[in-house]
Amino acid sequence: MNIAVLNTQIPFSSGGAEVLAEDLIASLRERGHKATLITVPFKWHPQQSLVDSILACKLMDIDGINGVKIDKVIGLRFPAWLLEHSDKALWILHQHRAAYELWETQYNDLASMPDGGRVRDLIFNQDNDAISTCKKVYTISHNVSGRLLKFNNIDSGVLYPPPRSMEKFYHEEYGDYFFFPSRITPMKRQELVIEALAHCSPSVRVVFAGTADDDKYLEQLKQRAVELKVTENITWLGHISDNEKLQYYAQCLMVIFPAYDEDYGYITPEAMLSSKGVITLTDSGGALEFVADDVNGIVVAPDALLLGEKMDRIWSDRSLSKLYGENALEKIVSMDISWDRVIGSLL
Repeated sequence: MNIAVLNTQIPFSSGGAEVLAEDLIASLRERGHKATLITVPFKWHPQQSLVDSILACKLMDIDGINGVKIDKVIGLRFPAWLLEHSDKALWILHQHRAAYELWETQYNDLASMPDGGRVRDLIFNQDNDAISTCKKVYTISHNVSGRLLKFNNIDSGVLYPPPRSMEKFYHEEYGDYFFFPSRITPMKRQELVIEALAHCSPSVRVVFAGTADDDKYLEQLKQRAVELKVTENITWLGHISDNEKLQYYAQCLMVIFPAYDEDYGYITPEAMLSSKGVITLTDSGGALEFVADDVNGIVVAPDALLLGEKMDRIWSDRSLSKLYGENALEKIVSMDISWDRVIGSLL
């Protein structure tokens, strides 16, 4: 079968969405299908550019290209899933979040645009029309499915994305650092972890891995660490290779993942595959579908003092990290996350 995967492209930005699309295509090809990726550049500033992106997707014809018929499409992100096709399934990573769950938060930019409310209504209407006509609708987590039901009154199934190279994750020890691998951006809340360090004992260490969406924001974080006198407690790795990531997971004490209302977050299952518990927050979204407080990790309110106290507790009692890590591995194995399940459902 000729299958096209539809994804939104933000030039010079790469993260979990790009990994998922690449792995989905590879998995389709492994099962004998001809699969290709169709990406749509997405620009949402100014608001007219966002409207133009919607129109561009509505006007594209992808039934057949260069004499090759596309039998099926799988849409991942807005506005790419607005491309019309007679056999379309959705595996929704997230909707245009500024129009939905971020509308009344500090992370929203659409509401401040001159006609933000009208553009939001347009997005709602286009999503309702496009999603309701799809033969199969899945999301990557119960968190994303909950939003779809709340805002669009559309039911959906859940297919958790398998972390890349699941079989390669391993465990070595419960070492002397908390590991926080993620893009460096406000919604991942690295700043909260830096502030939490100010409430920890002087020996507590955090290793951050990942590149910054904005270099100025990274400099602000480093300056905040200076102000709080915790620079010696922090290591900034920047971009690391896949093998290095596996090693840092394998040797850390626990993993910290405090992102705000995360859609899914590869970091949580990756940590668990490495026999590591996860510290997350009560409003971190997708991570809460994996982490049970004081069972395979820690769930704490988004408060620097409370987070620091939990980190200090783990640091001073290493037996807890071992207990959480063993339970975390058992949990992730029991969930049976696999590409066979994903492909079988989507097709």
